[in-house]
Amino acid sequence: MNLKSILLTVLTISFGVTAYSQANILNAKAPEEIGVKTEAQIAVDNDKPLEYGYVDDRDIMFSKMTWERVVLDERVNFPLYYPIDTNNIGKNRRSLFDVLWKSIKEGKIEKIYDDSYFTAERTIEDLKYSMSKVDTLDIGYEQFNAEGRVDPEYITKTDITSFHISAYLVKGLWYFDKRQGELKYRLLGIAPAAPDVNFLDSDDEANKEPIPLFWVFYPDAREVLHEAKSFNNENSAMPYSFDHILNSRRFNGYIFKEENVYGDRKVTEYISDNALMQLLESERIKEKIRNFELDMWAY
Repeated sequence: MNLKSILLTVLTISFGVTAYSQANILNAKAPEEIGVKTEAQIAVDNDKPLEYGYVDDRDIMFSKMTWERVVLDERVNFPLYYPIDTNNIGKNRRSLFDVLWKSIKEGKIEKIYDDSYFTAERTIEDLKYSMSKVDTLDIGYEQFNAEGRVDPEYITKTDITSFHISAYLVKGLWYFDKRQGELKYRLLGIAPAAPDVNFLDSDDEANKEPIPLFWVFYPDAREVLHEAKSFNNENSAMPYSFDHILNSRRFNGYIFKEENVYGDRKVTEYISDNALMQLLESERIKEKIRNFELDMWAY
């Protein structure tokens, strides 16, 4: 390796650490200055999500739409789940759900949808009853029967938080680009999934089945997810953005549905009560998609 290559490598690494490490942490003279970029850093910062290249419909030789479930119990998916307790951690560390939900409430993500086909829009008001539950304790009912009123301390409110998110549903398109000569993947939608807020304390496993809270059209959320960083366990000076994790498929998911002639039916609709066979069917769908690219180069 010549001197020019060595210098280029060092400069690249140095820029990466400058761009992605916690801003100003070594130069801060007060805790309030940690994480606040200097004017010089802001001036040179051109950190934006990598733009998708234009793909003409005529260049798509093959495509298959799939829906995957990303279960957060798996270790490889932990960067999407943690941290779940933000009381004793820096404000720059947030889970994927916190980032999405905060951005929706602040209007940074303007549109959310009821399903993965993005046909019906929802509002914050629509999500009120699926994101929180208000209940009255037994002593509150007794007070109401006796006095006709209920003190606030006898009324409880439960909100869906990062702790309750057990999976993400991901919709994406696998396609073969004949110009590039390779199989590619484009993420189109994502939805956090949690048990019904009314059954969070239930011991019945049937009530713990995660259901999608809302769907986000992924291109609408790329700017937000690029700014939010996930923890890198190998090197905390260079965290991954959520946009990078999702676009580069640094997660493990299994296909629970593919587009098909039966109205995009789910795997569970034709393979029921057999988890092993459902996983094998998911792998079969994956292999069918991958084999198309392999078959293109088989002579």
